Amino acid sequence: MNSNENKYQTVIDKNTFYFYNPIFQEKYESYINSLTETLLVLKNQVETQGLKRELFETLLAEKQNGLRVLLALTGFANESLKRLITVARVTENKELGKLLHKSQWAETESESELKEWSDNKISKLIQDNPHFRAGIVNLFFEGSTIPFLAQTLPLFELKKLSISKLRFEVSALIDTLVRYKEKGSYSGKSENNPEYLIARILEDLNISFEKGDLEELFKNEQVAKRTMDFILPTKTRPKLIIESSFLVTTSSGQGDKSKTESNIKRLIEKYYPKAKFVGFIDGIGWYVRPGDLKRMVSAFDEVFTFHPDEIERFKDYLTQLGIEK
Repeated sequence: MNSNENKYQTVIDKNTFYFYNPIFQEKYESYINSLTETLLVLKNQVETQGLKRELFETLLAEKQNGLRVLLALTGFANESLKRLITVARVTENKELGKLLHKSQWAETESESELKEWSDNKISKLIQDNPHFRAGIVNLFFEGSTIPFLAQTLPLFELKKLSISKLRFEVSALIDTLVRYKEKGSYSGKSENNPEYLIARILEDLNISFEKGDLEELFKNEQVAKRTMDFILPTKTRPKLIIESSFLVTTSSGQGDKSKTESNIKRLIEKYYPKAKFVGFIDGIGWYVRPGDLKRMVSAFDEVFTFHPDEIERFKDYLTQLGIEK
């Protein structure tokens, strides 16, 4: 049997540092070149013909990767566009609906049928429905002027819907590069985390809280226990336990998460029968998974969202439980 030292030395001596498949690399480089060349042609058209919506509608209609090119130009992520299309489908905002020509492509969907559209469905609709195609172009031309989107989209994303990007203005393209580079850092900032808002609310109300493991669960339920987002006032004598789940994407893991919270509820009822278990459940990711959402909310004694009205209701709830300043 090969010794551990020999195995270790094999990894050191024969390390490839960066694995890559040359055939895939060449194939993907062709794809990148295609996007680049399409962008250069579009830039030339805008410079010679002026900024016209028809140019972008033609791009989407005639180029297989037309949408990818538009997203690359603006820095708007494909996943973000899918979320935004879902928001447009479920909201009744008249101004947004008119901008997107929603009446010409939106389907009648019941709450139980509502699911996020796939890339293939969106691509097919762009090809087959000129109204949907025009609506997507309108979104990038005028989306930032719609009050509903200004209130719904984070400013970091709203700024990507800038007409200056469509003109290929240098400052706008630099903005796209910077936002792309800083996307991970932006997403990871604690101040951009929903839990940060809950903490600020509690701190502003001078309410003590802790995070981590509940003591009885830590002692008796090592496998089933989980760390808690907020425990009020302390881990040893909890009155209120808060969990937060804000999702802007959908995944099969949402079903597992709802099961986990249901198990935690049973443990809390067993070891802390007087404590309340509350959830902050919000985001388009939950909105389009009604089955998982129903299971999720059933795991909590009360549920709130991050809507301003709900924040006030949460403060009143704290008072009702006798958890005050």
